[in-house]
Amino acid sequence: MKATYQKYILNFKQASGTSRGILKTKETFILKIVDENKIGIGECGLFRGLSVDDRPDYEEKLQWLCKNINKKTTELLSELIEFPSIQFGLEQAILSLKSKNSFDLFPSKFTEANEAININGLIWMGNEAFMKQQIEEKLKAGFSTIKMKIGAIDFETELALLKSIRENFSSKEIELRVDANGAFKPNEALEKLKRLSQFEIHSIEQPIKQGQIDEMADLCSKTPLPIALDEELIGVFNVTKKQELLQIINPQYIILKPSLVGGFKGSEQWINLAEKQEIGWWITSALESNIGLNAIAQWTYILGSKIPQGLGTGSLFTNNFESPLEVKNGHLFYNATKNWKVNL
Repeated sequence: MKATYQKYILNFKQASGTSRGILKTKETFILKIVDENKIGIGECGLFRGLSVDDRPDYEEKLQWLCKNINKKTTELLSELIEFPSIQFGLEQAILSLKSKNSFDLFPSKFTEANEAININGLIWMGNEAFMKQQIEEKLKAGFSTIKMKIGAIDFETELALLKSIRENFSSKEIELRVDANGAFKPNEALEKLKRLSQFEIHSIEQPIKQGQIDEMADLCSKTPLPIALDEELIGVFNVTKKQELLQIINPQYIILKPSLVGGFKGSEQWINLAEKQEIGWWITSALESNIGLNAIAQWTYILGSKIPQGLGTGSLFTNNFESPLEVKNGHLFYNATKNWKVNL
């Protein structure tokens, strides 16, 4: 076997705002494994400023992987423990190599175009008019679950936007999720959660910055609305440490981004631990190209979760790879009549 990788820069159609700043481009790395006449493709979805493997030696580790690709996969994954996005790219590429079709990693009713995945519509941060426009577009597009990023503009304005949705749609008609990306200060978070709860919010992601374990545990015990851990899971590699984190904080939900938590294997560890504690979970993408998104979507479908997932990010880029993935009426479909176009 021979392996190579290539850097690829994804360009956003529109600059997208989070509490960490404005995103205009997204760097990613495509891993290719060749064995005789077969090709395996995976995506190492590095997320600058968020991934624990955003390190100066990232490409050095990719080069190491390519040189050592003929070692046992288990050995490679173990060596890559501190590089979760490379672990995930390797998992994808190996599955791709073994599949009849390079992009059909988990054959199912989803890949046969017989069933779809329920997903949330994502509202990016921006000024009031921009956020309102996005909300209207998502509702018109048939989404029944809306996820709004909050914490960057005035909190009163964000509350007003949520209020305007609730004045027109009940919680049975539209499920509202919010994502603070750690924007709240611990001493103000509970009061803000109380104010948010009046709009029958499904959940809030990462209300305070990760790493404040005691404060997050306290918040989860007192919160008037369910809390979902997201960034909190990043960089926790050891199974015992994962278990300790969930036992101490005891959140209502966890959110799994395979590129950030060690791919399928790392995510499944979190799921198993969460289910033992009766903690809910769902899967989201982390701004991968359609190569990584396809792998996440196919895997998510076979997990059988009925809760809306966060997999609607493929249409954000001007230069994404053409694929069978399509978003219609608040669902992610796999259009088996469309072909992949990956020119690298």
